[in-house]
Amino acid sequence: MKRKLIIPFLLGGLVWFSACESDNESNGAGTSKLQVRMTDAPGDYEEVNVEIESVQVHREANGGEDGWVTLDEINPGIYNLLDFANGRDTLLASAELPAGRISQIRLILGDENTVKLKNGNIVNLKTPSGQTSGVKLQVNANLEADVTYVMLLDFDAARSVVPKGNGGYNLKPVIRVISQAVAGGIKGTVTPAEYKPGIYVISAQNDTLGGFANDNGDFLIKGVPAGTYTVKFYTEGGAHDKQVDNVTVSQNAIKDLGTIELPE
Repeated sequence: MKRKLIIPFLLGGLVWFSACESDNESNGAGTSKLQVRMTDAPGDYEEVNVEIESVQVHREANGGEDGWVTLDEINPGIYNLLDFANGRDTLLASAELPAGRISQIRLILGDENTVKLKNGNIVNLKTPSGQTSGVKLQVNANLEADVTYVMLLDFDAARSVVPKGNGGYNLKPVIRVISQAVAGGIKGTVTPAEYKPGIYVISAQNDTLGGFANDNGDFLIKGVPAGTYTVKFYTEGGAHDKQVDNVTVSQNAIKDLGTIELPE
């Protein structure tokens, strides 16, 4: 059940707040958050437009089902790769996945692929028949439970557009995959559990994440970037509030606060 979070006056000026339930169902125990983003190395063209229809990952499960999984939060469309040069990127797809090993990413491309030459001519990019099932990229990464990961696809536009010699061009994607954990989290248990406090995770810049303890007193705040935080526990009326200072979170792990005893 959703509960209103009591927001004291002193937090009224915080930049943003993200509330999340903290029971096992809503936290997706045993899952990882995966984002697939795209960036580009510059190419000697006006535009290199690639149609991306779907993004999939290949899971290698231990004792469970493995195989290709389509990321359900997808932003399909035609992307000009040169829009994402010089450190810029864009989100292609994301999903909550069971923790475990992924070996490959597959991009499913559409037919609306073109290159705009320096003289202004727009030429269709032909995709070799061997890539009709998608462009497969080796990843070989282990996703830890409750950690947020980014797979950055560094698309080399200059090497991916191949002149055919007859005025035409082929699209043979050359993509480097950069994998990294980008956020961890904070978990623990409050006692007495019946106080069911609201929980704030507050950075030195006053950016705030939040959630609730569940009926057992357990809580898990995911997607916390690496840094040092103040964790505040708020109860109705304020009589059982508590604060924990200097909580350090790394980008690839969940910080366990253990048992937090709230004032009686």
